[in-house]
Amino acid sequence: MVSLVSHAGAHEIRPAYLQIDQSSPGRYTVTWRTPTLSGMRLPVALRFSEPVRNVTEPAERNLPDSIVETRIIETPDVGLSGKRIEFVGLQATVKPSQPWIEFSANPGPFAAARVYFASGVHHILMGLDHLLFVLGLLFIVRSRWMLFKTITAFTVAHSITLAVATLGEVEIPALPLNAMIALSIMFLGPEIVRVWRGQTSFTIRHPWIVAFAFGLLHGFGFASGLTALGLPQGDIPFALLMFNLGVEAGQLAFVGLVLLLFAALKSIEVRLPRGMELLPAYLVGGLGAYWTIDRVVAMLGGLA
Repeated sequence: MVSLVSHAGAHEIRPAYLQIDQSSPGRYTVTWRTPTLSGMRLPVALRFSEPVRNVTEPAERNLPDSIVETRIIETPDVGLSGKRIEFVGLQATVKPSQPWIEFSANPGPFAAARVYFASGVHHILMGLDHLLFVLGLLFIVRSRWMLFKTITAFTVAHSITLAVATLGEVEIPALPLNAMIALSIMFLGPEIVRVWRGQTSFTIRHPWIVAFAFGLLHGFGFASGLTALGLPQGDIPFALLMFNLGVEAGQLAFVGLVLLLFAALKSIEVRLPRGMELLPAYLVGGLGAYWTIDRVVAMLGGLA
């Protein structure tokens, strides 16, 4: 299994993924999913090295956000070890270190752990909406203890829903989920303004409760990134753990970077004009509002 990131933006990451399952000696089922954006698919095709050949021609299935291609391949020798798959056209979409993968005989648990951990880190760092929500919380929280409680509450909440969604216990359609995540970001904009004005509210007094409530939503968004990778049926808890640890590592790295920036600006006594101090509120609230409208329109269009 391999994951390829196709694009990132306001919406959740939509990776392409490749899953190969052995059905019998020398025969494999290949599932290749490519994301679509505005009706256009990722222009990447698979090319197998010799002597691998198709037993069946690729069959395509259209989903709301992607195209899933399924085929059966076979190899006349001992298996796929040492064989290579090239991703033709990948260079036109991203700049990969190598536009191909080569199968090893025994990748081992550490290789799998590295893949899922790195995917978790990448998912959070490229998930602009998730990061913007965390940034909004940082502008509301005023003490280190409350910051610890708030980040912990957000972590616990999205870990819960990441687990239940990945295990198939609860499922939320992608379009309304994305709209609700955007709404959670827009919600923080006015709260930042209240902090700037010296006012208070339930969110300002108890940001950890709000972080927990909205963290439940964001966890479903993280789950979409994990399930898109393709889960090893025999070891889902392990994949879930490593992906979640990657998400947390990326989130803590972002929080640490922002706090360092705050400290640096404070140490050099940067003074912004009074009106400029509201830029964080405009950024968080404005982007949240834009994404909310955009995603609600997309949701209503999908229902039409």
